[in-house]
Amino acid sequence: MKKLSLTILMLLTVVLAAACGNNTGNAGGNNTAPESSAAPTEGAAAPAEQNSLDAILASGKLRVGTEGTYAPFTFHDASGKLTGFDVEIAEEVAKRLGVEAEFFETQWDGIFAGMDAKRFDVIFNEVSITDERKVKYDFSDPYIVSKAVLIVGENNEEIKAFADLEGKKAGQSLTSNLSDIARENGAQIVATEGFNQAIDLLTSGRIDATVNDGLSYLDLKKQKPDVKIKVVDEIAEGSQSAAAFLKGNDELVAAVNEALAAMKSDGTYLAISEKYFGADVSQ
Repeated sequence: MKKLSLTILMLLTVVLAAACGNNTGNAGGNNTAPESSAAPTEGAAAPAEQNSLDAILASGKLRVGTEGTYAPFTFHDASGKLTGFDVEIAEEVAKRLGVEAEFFETQWDGIFAGMDAKRFDVIFNEVSITDERKVKYDFSDPYIVSKAVLIVGENNEEIKAFADLEGKKAGQSLTSNLSDIARENGAQIVATEGFNQAIDLLTSGRIDATVNDGLSYLDLKKQKPDVKIKVVDEIAEGSQSAAAFLKGNDELVAAVNEALAAMKSDGTYLAISEKYFGADVSQ
């Protein structure tokens, strides 16, 4: 009986010692809690993604889509350097953002597809703001305004307004909305392949007038001030052009707008405009 009692007593001692050892884990302040107790709280916010502007600032580059074949807006000079009105505007905008402009030359027919594929961040290429484009893209504040103008020979005193085109020969690209203006005013349309051919026909006396892009006229007079043509009328409401972006890049659009406004305020925009057109083309 004594042996049995001693055995039972020893067993009870072992059980009590084990129980006390299990309890000390929760009492001590230096013990690591079980992994399950460290699970994240339901609904906790995920780390915020970089917005478009932050991403550009981090990369140090503003990727710009442009044609490179559309003078005087974007083209290569005699040395082969990419230049032009839109190119210089984009470079100055990038500079004011604190980054470098990196240009991606793309044919016009594929330039918006390049934007859709996120090959570049913005398009600077005299992109007209239209309701159709605004469905899919956002635009900066306008920085180019182009008006349709009526161009005649320097000595022509008969045609002074669009209404005077009745019965006259007007050189026009058939697919252009400018051709519609000439036709609506009673002109006899002579098909041309573009602005330069229309001017050639005009100066050689084979047509009486052309309804064309006011910016193209300013560029020509800048390059060839002695060309014997003049503008006698213009459409009051012009077509506005701006930088184009994919939707959802609000911070980048706002930063570009701020840069454009500062450029206009301090005279930088006007200097670039006069360099290429001899006039302020923002209005």
